[in-house]
Amino acid sequence: MCTTCGCGVGDTRVAGESVPAPASTDAAALPESGQARRYRPAGVATPADADGGYRRNEHHEHHGDGEHHPHHGHHGHRGGPGTATTPARLVQIERDILASNDAYAAENRRRFEEQGIFALNLVSSPGSGKTSLLCRTIELLRGRLSLAVIEGDQQTSRDAERIRATGVPALQINTGKGCHLDAHMVGHALQRLSPGDDSLLLIENVGNLVCPAAFDLGEAHKVVILSVTEGEDKPLKYPNMFAAASLMLLNKIDLLPHLSFDVDLAIAHARQVNPALRVMRLSATTGEGFIEWLAWLDEGCAAAQRSRKTTIDALRRRVAELENLLSSGTRCCDG
Repeated sequence: MCTTCGCGVGDTRVAGESVPAPASTDAAALPESGQARRYRPAGVATPADADGGYRRNEHHEHHGDGEHHPHHGHHGHRGGPGTATTPARLVQIERDILASNDAYAAENRRRFEEQGIFALNLVSSPGSGKTSLLCRTIELLRGRLSLAVIEGDQQTSRDAERIRATGVPALQINTGKGCHLDAHMVGHALQRLSPGDDSLLLIENVGNLVCPAAFDLGEAHKVVILSVTEGEDKPLKYPNMFAAASLMLLNKIDLLPHLSFDVDLAIAHARQVNPALRVMRLSATTGEGFIEWLAWLDEGCAAAQRSRKTTIDALRRRVAELENLLSSGTRCCDG
């Protein structure tokens, strides 16, 4: 769902199978026409099917426990068809939707931490070269790291097919009219893909520099890809994305001799938005700059694996302490 552009949900497919949209029927109160239509979270109940209630449990499938989780404030317990739509209410609806997404993202993040998975959310505008960059990355990491890929695209499975051709497992999410992935979709994809422990998970978001900035997928970092065939002012035009990212990959630098693109100006614009943004210059075509990129990936994977090992060691120590306590109690009783 998207409260920014009103893009459609409800026709999301994971590996070709439909995924119910998360329930969020506060939007039942949204107006049907006019400017405010933009704000309708697509895929939620419409006045025709909304009665102030909500679609129950459709989005609980990847929880697997059927419990009613505390994040369900977005279900629309407030308001109904007769509720007036005001700017304050629209803001509340958007907050509820993002809160719902954050809850799913927290579940994804917990899974990543428990399994020592280093998960990255790759975002960019269309045509930046994300899939080519992924293919080159996979080629160079082959045999060094366990890898899996989640591909986001509105309609086709072409990118997932390209990734699978490299021998790495990849799962396609088709968002239909939706312009971004959300944490709920990724949760379903994780169930099917089952990335291994201590692995690298690369999530290629839908090409869009606006909405993906607002949706946490549970990833360790957002990585924004800007190509030199785009304008140097992209970071200023779409600041939220560059502010949300930890790393910017400046791709297609092999084309620089043929372009008037000002690299220093582009980086300056990006750091004007996000002074802490790390920047790497590379080419998915020639492989230039990939040493630094691969080292960054190695470092992230190692950190995720260390964190998992630390957690496991702490749990083992605690189990040993409890076993000693039990054993001491048994000996005391025996005596």
